[in-house]
Amino acid sequence: MKLGIMQPYFLPYIGYWQLLGAVDAFVLYDNIQYTKKGWINRNRFLKNDSDALFTIPLRKDSDFLNVIDRMIADEFDPERLLNQLAGSYRKAPFFSRVFPLLGSIVACKDRNLFGYIEHSIRCVAEFLDIKTPIVISSTLQIDHSLRGEQKVLALCRAMGASHYINPVGGQELYSKPAFKEFGITLEFLQARPIRYPQFSNEFVSNLSIVDVLMFNQRESVVGMLQEYDLL
Repeated sequence: MKLGIMQPYFLPYIGYWQLLGAVDAFVLYDNIQYTKKGWINRNRFLKNDSDALFTIPLRKDSDFLNVIDRMIADEFDPERLLNQLAGSYRKAPFFSRVFPLLGSIVACKDRNLFGYIEHSIRCVAEFLDIKTPIVISSTLQIDHSLRGEQKVLALCRAMGASHYINPVGGQELYSKPAFKEFGITLEFLQARPIRYPQFSNEFVSNLSIVDVLMFNQRESVVGMLQEYDLL
C-alpha cells in the first residue's frame, strides 16, 4: 500500500494533488504545529500577470498551537476573497466552471482552520475525481509526541504501508535506509515542468491549483496529475 502524508494546505499547487492521486491512502495532519508564514492558510494566484497572495486570516493566538487548535479570524470575509479571485480570473477560459467550486469551498461555515482546509481539500479532490481515502492523523494509534522521520515511520506502520511517497523536497529530511529497516520503500515525487497559456506571454509557475483550473479543461488537469516521476 502506497501512503502519502502531508500538512493541510489551502488550495495548494498541483504537486499536492499529484501526490494525493499517486497514493492508495493519504494521511492529513491535524495535530501538527501551525507554521507561521508557511502555506497552510495562504497561497499564490495570478494578479496583473504576476504572483500575489491570498490568505485566510487567523485569530491571534499562540504560535505553538497545532493546526487543529487555530481558528479563522472573526473578520474573515468570504465574499471579499471570492471577489479577489474573480477580479483576477473572470476572463480566464474556464472561470464559469471553476468559480462555483471556489464558492462552495470559501462558503464553508467551519471556522476551525483544519476543518475549513480539510473541506477544501475534499472538494477539489472530488472535482478532480481523486478517490484516495483521506485519514486524519490524530485518529491513528501512534505516539503523537514523535517528530520528523520517526513520526512518519510510526504513521506508515500504523497504516500498514509498504511504500511511503513524499514530495521531492523531503530528500534532505528522510532516509531510504531508515524506512527500509521497517520494510518500507521510500520514494520521492518529482513533478515534471507544467506550462500552460495564462493571460501574459510570461508564464508564472507553481501557483495555486486555482490558476491551473482557471486556464485548463478539467480533463486536462486530471491528465496533469500523472506528470511526475518517482525517485
